[in-house]
Amino acid sequence: MDLQAVVDDIAAKLAERRGEGKVADYIPELAKVDPKQFGIAITTVDGRVFTAGDATTPFSIQSISKVFMLTLALGTAGEALWKRVGREPSGSAFNSIVQLEHEHGIPRNPFINAGAIVVCDQVLASYKPKEAIGEYMRFMRSLADDDSLLIDRSVAKSETETGFRNQALANFMRSFGNLHHDVDHVLGVYFHQCALAINCVQLSRAGLFLAAQGRDPISGYSVVSAKRARRINALMLTCGHYDGSGDFAFHVGLPGKSGVGGGILAIAPGKASVAVWSPGLNKVGNSALGSVALEMLATRTGWSVFGA
Repeated sequence: MDLQAVVDDIAAKLAERRGEGKVADYIPELAKVDPKQFGIAITTVDGRVFTAGDATTPFSIQSISKVFMLTLALGTAGEALWKRVGREPSGSAFNSIVQLEHEHGIPRNPFINAGAIVVCDQVLASYKPKEAIGEYMRFMRSLADDDSLLIDRSVAKSETETGFRNQALANFMRSFGNLHHDVDHVLGVYFHQCALAINCVQLSRAGLFLAAQGRDPISGYSVVSAKRARRINALMLTCGHYDGSGDFAFHVGLPGKSGVGGGILAIAPGKASVAVWSPGLNKVGNSALGSVALEMLATRTGWSVFGA
């Protein structure tokens, strides 16, 4: 299969649709992003890279970072983490507080905001705040095989100044005893992890270990066990797109994680890691064009986990 021809064709067919969706204007820095951009990158388990469009343009990783911080938290806490956060689809908005009331401060899964905040709190059991951010950056640079990765300080500042809903979620969980560290410290880590600037090439490389049973197939380094990689992929499939997760599984059929910066990381187990980016979001907060591109890719390649 000529994957370069596939990504070129997808980019060409979506060219006239650039700008669809709405950028995440509730974060002031993201509101400034030109919506008429689209990039795609595929990194295969044998190390080949295929790109099209704006694949080397940095964007804000946002909630895709939750996959990587979860990986770090599981490395320090192991299965004990699941006493503090669930593994079920939320069925509600990514920043909803309603479910927490009914479920006594235990977030449904680690990919909604409340769950990701608990994950950050767990990481702070092993690191001081600045050390936690430093460890996250070391991990991301290692996975992406690129030391140039940086946190966009203007995005982090923008999120800190406007993250009132996340502050409410954190304080609410603390009232139930499910947040153990200072709220400002936990949110400081959370806002900074989400503000990482990354491009499609770097992101597809960073996710490659999830396509290769937990091992980086290029360096040979074992990131997580095969069992843990399988379970992270399962969570991505069922919970990776907020209350649009079922629809994404229906149309694309790949484990994936979206972010309101317009990026999506998708994993074809045993085959490749894929990153797409287009800033315009659909009504549930996932990249509108990115979702379409991944459906086209899954159709053309037969990579859906449910079969061709």
